Amino acid sequence: MSEKPQKSQNSDAKDYSKTLFLPQTEFPMRAGLPQREPEILKRWYEIGLYEKLRESAKGRAKFVLHDGPPYANGNIHIGTALNKILKDLVTKSQQMLGFDSNYVPGWDCHGLPIEWKVEEEHYRKKGKQKPDFRDSTAMIDFRKECRAYATHWLNVQREEFKRLGVIGDWAHPYATMNYPAEAQIARELMKFAANGTLYRGSKPVMWSVVEKTALAEAEVEYEDYTSDMVWVKFPVTSPAHGALASASVVIWTTTPWTLPGNRAISFSPKIAYGLYKVTDAPADNWAKTGDLLILADALAAEVFKQARVTAFEKVRDIPGDTMDAIECAHPLKGLAGGYDFIVPLLSGDHVTDDTGTGFVHTAPSHGREDFDVWTVNTRELDARGISSAIPYTVDENGAYTDHAPGFAGKRVINDKGEKGDANEAVIKALVERGMLLARGRLKHQYPHSWRSKKPVIFRNTPQWFIAMDKDIATDGKTKSGDTLRARALHAISVTQWVPPSGENRINGMIEARPDWVISRQRAWGVPIAVFVREKGDGSADILQDEAVNTRIGDAFEKEGADAWYATGARERFLGSRANEDWQKVDDILDVWFDSGSTHAFVLEDPVQFPGLAGIKRKVDGGTDTVMYLEGSDQHRGWFHSSLLESCGTRGRAPYDIVLTHGFTQAEDGRKMSKSLGNTIEPQAVIKESGADILRLWVASCDYTDDQRIGPEILKNTVETYRKLRNTVRWMLGTLHHYKPADAVAPAEMPELERLMLHELALRAELVRKAYETFDFKNVVATLSAFLNSELSAFYFDIRKDTLYCDPPSSLTRKAALTTIDLLCNSILKWLAPVLSFTAEEGWRMYKPDAEASVHLTLFPEGLEQFHDDKLAAKWETIRNVRRVVTGALELERAAKNIGSSLEASPVIYVAARDMLATLFDTDLAEICITSNYEVREGEAPAAAFRLDAVPGVAVVVEKAVGTKCARSWKISPTVGEDPEYPDVTPRDAKALREWKALGVSV
Repeated sequence: MSEKPQKSQNSDAKDYSKTLFLPQTEFPMRAGLPQREPEILKRWYEIGLYEKLRESAKGRAKFVLHDGPPYANGNIHIGTALNKILKDLVTKSQQMLGFDSNYVPGWDCHGLPIEWKVEEEHYRKKGKQKPDFRDSTAMIDFRKECRAYATHWLNVQREEFKRLGVIGDWAHPYATMNYPAEAQIARELMKFAANGTLYRGSKPVMWSVVEKTALAEAEVEYEDYTSDMVWVKFPVTSPAHGALASASVVIWTTTPWTLPGNRAISFSPKIAYGLYKVTDAPADNWAKTGDLLILADALAAEVFKQARVTAFEKVRDIPGDTMDAIECAHPLKGLAGGYDFIVPLLSGDHVTDDTGTGFVHTAPSHGREDFDVWTVNTRELDARGISSAIPYTVDENGAYTDHAPGFAGKRVINDKGEKGDANEAVIKALVERGMLLARGRLKHQYPHSWRSKKPVIFRNTPQWFIAMDKDIATDGKTKSGDTLRARALHAISVTQWVPPSGENRINGMIEARPDWVISRQRAWGVPIAVFVREKGDGSADILQDEAVNTRIGDAFEKEGADAWYATGARERFLGSRANEDWQKVDDILDVWFDSGSTHAFVLEDPVQFPGLAGIKRKVDGGTDTVMYLEGSDQHRGWFHSSLLESCGTRGRAPYDIVLTHGFTQAEDGRKMSKSLGNTIEPQAVIKESGADILRLWVASCDYTDDQRIGPEILKNTVETYRKLRNTVRWMLGTLHHYKPADAVAPAEMPELERLMLHELALRAELVRKAYETFDFKNVVATLSAFLNSELSAFYFDIRKDTLYCDPPSSLTRKAALTTIDLLCNSILKWLAPVLSFTAEEGWRMYKPDAEASVHLTLFPEGLEQFHDDKLAAKWETIRNVRRVVTGALELERAAKNIGSSLEASPVIYVAARDMLATLFDTDLAEICITSNYEVREGEAPAAAFRLDAVPGVAVVVEKAVGTKCARSWKISPTVGEDPEYPDVTPRDAKALREWKALGVSV
């Protein structure tokens, strides 16, 4: 039965179209999402949808997705859109699963990303000098510029996020620059000061010369970089090894500029070493015939190759466990009167014989492992008369200090981030002293600032740290082993990680991470609001005074963190202690400490965020759940800093579930780049196709891995959407004729309807489970297959004749409408988290008299009552037979033996008697959409159509016998049996009488 029967060419033929229950709906085939979605958004805000959601969910267990704050410094990109849509999928689905799923959006507003942009736009581009921040007025004015910049982009991003269809408390978001937030961040820092884990120390940190600040690991990305590499001789001087007096230990390094900071050589007692002699080398070579060199056996040949040595021999073995008795002279000894100290050999676990020489040049000013090896041995070094002091060889500008005699002023990296003259100066000095064995270049991965895109250096600077391995004091008492690292590792083990691989990733990071450097030498952020008394060795005592801390917190709450920089701030906060020698710290907090503290002022502040008040998590014996959801890079970022902050101050993680997603790539798998022209902007997709297309793409992705997007992928997404929309449209149009009073109880329904309710129940289990486990791609796959294959291509196709042509009184028609009502109700709800606008539009058509929104509903429950496995097993046989018939009809249509399937009357041969019994009471003409059929037992003719997958069934297609019904187009010998309506079947004649009784002229 066609949806739009054509009028017969016979001018005397009657027009029966008015007597058909054809679909009628205002739900358009062409979605027009770019125009329609803003209208729906407007309505959501007019009806106060967010407030209604909170009201409707009162008393339920809470599911809180705590928003990881994006930086407020530019338009959103496709990765940001994916992240926010994923969050919305979670919050909406959890709300519909029966939780109070409240979402408060937030922004990261401090730190270098914003400060860098303000400097660029307000100063560098205009050729203006950056203010001198020693002037408190200049400092506060600059911070106001940063605040204004962040406010602008916060508002821009808020509208872009709203346009994606994300529902949340957009009127009351959190921002790390809000005064109460700044106050709480400062208070959180004070808790670390109180528990004894905050300290100021001197350690090598990653330093951006361009940005003039220390960087955290999360602020660094690794890019290809070509380094100078050198092999350098350290002459042996120790009397304990007189036989080696003329030998040299050889090191290899890709950072020659760090050699002025060298204080030791690291070795491994597990490595086999030997004393080697050069027996032949070119006359102009740095390596000379007769040189004695100490090398790892596994690397000696490669070292001599690099040094252009043509012949060498091993003189003797040197056991690795005797290396610590060797002492060397510095290769730059005597330069500008410096480097006249002993260079000891120290055992280090980081030393291998995979590359290099088997020895590692150790400059405690310029490397974490170097620093660790040096500090572990400080007591022994002091006992040997070797100074354990760590030099400051490079300043904040990347220039050598006076601690690097002979090189002061040479630059490692200049202000533009380019390689300076330090390497060449050091290499030249080594050549002049005969200490260079070989040199070369190496292209490798090297840390760069992800903002300036310039290489960073490791340099020793005084910084503020939070200790990972110090016992935490609680009420002045410590418990052995109760460290930040131990707490964090335990918290990881009791957190649910989605996907599970996230647990191993962050666990490894916490196990290996050094103390947390939290200070930055910048202007825009929350200050390290403590007072210190210098101890003279780079460390400092921290003032512990509750009255002072309270004054700081109260001032920040009312005036913001600018209060710390105002004139007279020291005296104001210290009060009666202002005459003591306490000094105000002017470094700011690492922005990761800010964002890591958000749980403290979002999830625990009932005044600022009343919708989140009263959270009692399962870890505390409650029923509420907190989820964090970000990209997988946040294992070293927000997940990491939040974990450390909360474990340090509360003893547990701030989250119960952590969900991570991959990164978005172009559809060919390459990284998106404007220079390659392969970027996809969410704003452009929305303008052309609508936000629901983006939402469907996100939900269809395997977000646990990297996702791809591009024109072809979006084209396929649009096609998937079109099929889903058309199926929803057909249901809405068909339900135009549904009257709830005519609903049929399932027990009274035909088998086909009961089968579809069984299928609906199966999908209910799958969809609910998928939403519960955040498996959104399975939601889309399940619903797409259900709507396209089970409904459109099977059930609806079969029932169109009944729905359009049966008499108004038909029980089958009423049962079908009842079933479609249940289907439509469930499908619109299941689609709502994914296709938020389309489901809302459809719901308004489905429930035109209701003021509600589909997002205020819950997922359907109680559908398990429709399970009927026995019926499903019977219909599996019927559907297999239908597949064979459909295949035979397709061949006949291709051969142009028939046009419509209604012209056919298939003869179905069934070999198995049990299958024959199954088909006995089934109208296969209705199921196969033919005008008639015949079932015969036994073997079919050889030319009959068969499918290997359905053995024992064959079909011969014959032409239907009879006359074509003018109303339903079925071909039947019964047409004309009713004298009042001689051009239709008796079924259609009955329908026409009922229509006539209703006053419809025929």
